[in-house]
Amino acid sequence: MEEPEVPPAGLRFGTDGIRGRAGTRIVDPVVRALGRAAAGLLDSDRVFLGRDTRESGPGLARALAEGLAAGGLDVVQMGVVPTPAVAHAAAVEGVAAAVVTASHNPWWDNGVKLFSAGGLKLDDAHQAAVQEAWDALPELEGSPELDGWSDDPATGAARRWLDAVVGSVRPSALAGLAVVVDCANGATSAIAGSALERLGADVTVIHSDPDGRNINDGCGSTHPAALQAAVTASGADAGLAFDGDGDRVLAVGHDGSLIDGDDLLAVIGVDRHQRGLLPGSTVVVTVMANLGLRRALADHGIAVRETAVGDRYILEALEADGLTLGGEQSGHVIFRDLATTGDGLLTGIQALDAARRAGCSLGDRVAELVVRAPQVLHSVPVVRDGEALVDLVAVEVATAAAGLGDLGRVLVRASGTEPVVRVMVEAFDMERASEVADRLVEAVERADRT
Repeated sequence: MEEPEVPPAGLRFGTDGIRGRAGTRIVDPVVRALGRAAAGLLDSDRVFLGRDTRESGPGLARALAEGLAAGGLDVVQMGVVPTPAVAHAAAVEGVAAAVVTASHNPWWDNGVKLFSAGGLKLDDAHQAAVQEAWDALPELEGSPELDGWSDDPATGAARRWLDAVVGSVRPSALAGLAVVVDCANGATSAIAGSALERLGADVTVIHSDPDGRNINDGCGSTHPAALQAAVTASGADAGLAFDGDGDRVLAVGHDGSLIDGDDLLAVIGVDRHQRGLLPGSTVVVTVMANLGLRRALADHGIAVRETAVGDRYILEALEADGLTLGGEQSGHVIFRDLATTGDGLLTGIQALDAARRAGCSLGDRVAELVVRAPQVLHSVPVVRDGEALVDLVAVEVATAAAGLGDLGRVLVRASGTEPVVRVMVEAFDMERASEVADRLVEAVERADRT
């Protein structure tokens, strides 16, 4: 991957922390100031800190620790670990957490995810408060002394997380199962294979040799083609592809078919419902969830609770309604009875276990449950305010939705991170979906010109 030229720009919290080009936007003084601003708003006197495998990670982790320490927090370094391991440590200890990561972005980006005491991502109010405090601070130079900082990661906390993930299913639950694992040269590289082997699986691990610049580079959950080829070439039963920080996963069936978060939710949701382990008989999804998932769940007596895009909104809905399972197409799946955030390794293990309980491979189980509606998605660049444009095309959207009826679905929304309006149309008739999507794109472009 070649590093692009990106001009400096202001940093704002998105749907999952902050993220941007390391060395240009994400730099030590800015991250140090973020740590200082957040320290008094995390409801904790201690914070676990982890990172992924990016070249910029060690320096930025140090800068963030300096800011957190300057704000009065005791910083416990975990080193290179998946984001869910850091969140688990915070949940077990009842303290805050932070991760230096840009998730599925290329190596030249980096960012910060923050968790309040107990390992929960910041809600809108807390995030806004941190943003306000951060905006009020200058960039902080210097390297204050760090009480509690060690060059030796707190590996015991990571082991406790791994034990909990492996212990979430019965011993030897995956015995004899052949699985290929793509670690995206990221935070799961030294962990995922051994976890599956502990459950009896025969594991082949690919893309697990991080060099600081190969994270997510043609591999992992955003580039699953290599995993698909490896699964079919080896005759494996399934494959799992993680993203750079390990909080999401996509899977691959034995035939090379791609299995996304919607498919995984169907397999796991139906299994939990059949075992009486799905409170409210409800699964939480975002507005982007495929119509095929919705129908699969409905066919098994499972209701859907819908939220905005973003795994923290999934978590908020789970908390508010006393539910335990929710997720996104991207492979962010949250088991609220087992974790406080998305966990790719936990999700993969749960899905493989559920398919085995149904007596078939993961790919075959998905094929049994889900008939996906083709989805047409366009990102329309706009000049005017995206929310205002969505309001202006509301009549066209309503007309399109009425025309599709129960055989399709329409969603037009402003992006929370880019100057674009997203147009999504689902219909079991692909040609019809494309026609409707094209009309709505034209409506957005026309409104943007007026």
